[in-house]
Amino acid sequence: MTQSNHKKPSLKPEQKLTAVLVTVCLCLFFIHYVKFFSVFDQVVMGLSELFYDNHQGYFLIRRNGFYELFAQAWWTGIHLFGYVVIPIVVIKVYFKEPLKNYGSHWQNTNRYWLHYSCLALPIVIFAFFASYREDFTHTYPFYSLANRSYFDLLAWELLYGLQFIALEFFFRGFLLHGSQPSLKFNAIWLMSIPYLMIHFQKPWLEAFGALPFGLLLGWLALRSRSIWGGAMVHITIAFSMDFFSLMRSAQLPTQWWP
Repeated sequence: MTQSNHKKPSLKPEQKLTAVLVTVCLCLFFIHYVKFFSVFDQVVMGLSELFYDNHQGYFLIRRNGFYELFAQAWWTGIHLFGYVVIPIVVIKVYFKEPLKNYGSHWQNTNRYWLHYSCLALPIVIFAFFASYREDFTHTYPFYSLANRSYFDLLAWELLYGLQFIALEFFFRGFLLHGSQPSLKFNAIWLMSIPYLMIHFQKPWLEAFGALPFGLLLGWLALRSRSIWGGAMVHITIAFSMDFFSLMRSAQLPTQWWP
């Protein structure tokens, strides 16, 4: 009798869908309650008490000129952990699949450069005209010291861009490709629902636009088998909004180091 070489059967689509949905719920819950400046502040205070008998260490750290940038790094780090690290562990340990199955590679992105450009360009143009509004220049950039130096601006844009890459991997990578074997085209709708909900704290127009925007990015992610086109769209729009805001308010940095 010959011994056949049996492979461990892969997860059934409904099993994978359950695992994806449970992971998504836990990650979104974690990010929503841990990403805030107030949580970072409490962590810093708790750590300072390990080395000082009173709050002296905390106040010394708070007086650091980069404290707000550290808080923004915390915000980005929490998103990277929830949007990228945890899903990767699930993919590699539980699903036992390569990350390229979830859009981590460039794949066919080049074929859809025109589609992605048509998504980004109208919003960039809209941001240019919106930058004439005072509320726009008061809102962007989110890092209030981005105008202090080019180091601050570039450090902030790096953190901001990493957050968008993480967001794309989570929604258009892990959630979309993980649910697509079970839901087929409806996986795009499933992905777009939580994507819309994370915009509810934004102005209503931006939140409303998140639904068709998310649907289109989802369709393109399935066609291109990649998250990178969507990430580039997000980064282009975000960087443009910050630049237009600083330019319009005459607050572009004038020095390299604060």
